[in-house]
Amino acid sequence: MISRRATALTACTLAIVAGVLIAGHEPIFPPPRGLWLGTLPVQGDRADAMRAGLTHCTSATRNRLRCRKDGVMLMGLGPYTAAVDMYGADGRGGFYQLTLWDSDDQDTVQEVGTRLKAQGWSLCRTAHNEFAGDQEIYTRAGAPVRFSIDISYWGKRRLRILPELNEPTGHCWSH
Repeated sequence: MISRRATALTACTLAIVAGVLIAGHEPIFPPPRGLWLGTLPVQGDRADAMRAGLTHCTSATRNRLRCRKDGVMLMGLGPYTAAVDMYGADGRGGFYQLTLWDSDDQDTVQEVGTRLKAQGWSLCRTAHNEFAGDQEIYTRAGAPVRFSIDISYWGKRRLRILPELNEPTGHCWSH
């Protein structure tokens, strides 16, 4: 027979665990409307990611789903690995940016920046110089997206393509 004390401890433990789970739950909002840059989804729902071939999905965290695709080309450059991070363990909250990187060569994503600048995109750096880290942010009036390229030498460089929300880029030094 289980004692009353053990039963009370078990009930108390279950209540604490339930409280922690409820407190840690993030609300999942409906996914954003799809936004594409050519054949690449910049934001959208899980179906958009699947249509673009981002079908290798794993749980990034308890409440996020990361879907990837290898061999992605951008502006004739690559191949890159692409990923979207969706809200909700099943991806039902959609994604709000596309991330590209090259695991073998940290410098290749910066070639995209060179092409963007040659095409008239404005460059803003969030650091004083290219050795201090941070981001190169490329924008162009009327473009539906902006590009953010890591320029830090301390981590894996990535290129993020984000919807243009006409928000400030932070404290930047134009070049």
